[in-house]
Amino acid sequence: MNVSLRAKAAAAVLTAGLCLAASACTNSGNDSAGSDKGTASDNTAAAQQTATPTASASGPACTYQTYGGGVPKLDITDGKTIVGFSQSESTSNPFRATETKSIENEAKAKGVKLIERNANADVNAQNSQIEDMIAQGAKVLIVAPENSDGLGPALAQAKAKKIPVLTIDRTVTGTACGDFVAFIGSDFYGQAQIAADDLGAATGGNAHVAILTGTPGNNVSTDRTKGFNDEVKKKYPNMKVVASQTANFTQTDGQKVMEQLLQAHSDINAVYAENDEMALGALQAIKSAGKTPGKDIKVVSIDGTQQAVQDVASGALVADIETNPRFGPLAIEALQNLYGTTGVPADVIIKDGHFTSSNAKQALSQGLVY
Repeated sequence: MNVSLRAKAAAAVLTAGLCLAASACTNSGNDSAGSDKGTASDNTAAAQQTATPTASASGPACTYQTYGGGVPKLDITDGKTIVGFSQSESTSNPFRATETKSIENEAKAKGVKLIERNANADVNAQNSQIEDMIAQGAKVLIVAPENSDGLGPALAQAKAKKIPVLTIDRTVTGTACGDFVAFIGSDFYGQAQIAADDLGAATGGNAHVAILTGTPGNNVSTDRTKGFNDEVKKKYPNMKVVASQTANFTQTDGQKVMEQLLQAHSDINAVYAENDEMALGALQAIKSAGKTPGKDIKVVSIDGTQQAVQDVASGALVADIETNPRFGPLAIEALQNLYGTTGVPADVIIKDGHFTSSNAKQALSQGLVY
């Protein structure tokens, strides 16, 4: 990633009416928009930008007139219409904290009446919480799904009541503009390809690789696993995946699983972690095994959290591919476009940065991480 170019481009207005802005990175509340005075323009250099912002990239745009056969027109900025936000996991994770605060800040900046729930990685709880927000009067929903297949009951209830659902950062099973409005998020497959190339370059294409995969049942983990394996198979005949095991996107599991893999496979000299939390756990396990991350074992990760990018700068991590969690501006703007004439494309894919030894310090100094 060229961080200076990113900073220059960050103030640009997206086509398809999707505007850019960013938000602070702090822990979230549970039930209403945040009380702090942060706004959507706290750091425009860190804002999300889209790679596929136009309807033509993914089919016709979805409007309130076409969503699920037609739903009532709403003004989400009238201070009365309730927008529900369902967060999938604890805000102790920097990604979730930043994502939640971004939604809160943008809702406050635009005068949106927001209610929130956090499922803490429990898909059954997420179903119940979405149904509860509907009962409390939510007329439209922003959902960060815990997994792709498990929200059928809540989505069915929302559809029956003509309540649009916008998904962010993970997809759900169903049809865009029918079961959900659209998906806003990263190119997870492409991220994994970059990670494979990073490890290939760091190891000279000769490696015994361990993969720490994310939570089963969601498209993020599926795509990040497939993208990595496909790229290795295509380009690196001497890179062998000797172990692949879920660590559930958590640091604790990342450390425990990595310890087990190092005991079972003493030849591991490279690790691909599908998020930063697992990578940080893996670094601890590698050190506990008496080895030096970045020297004895090369590690590549995905997310772009502050601690991980600091580890890139220090050499403990080879590289970190960003997943930008600042969804607030794009999500709120997408809902406004749903109820306007612009509409929302089925897939809004964001551009993500790439932190390496050549730009990690600059990214940290410019506040491009979270």
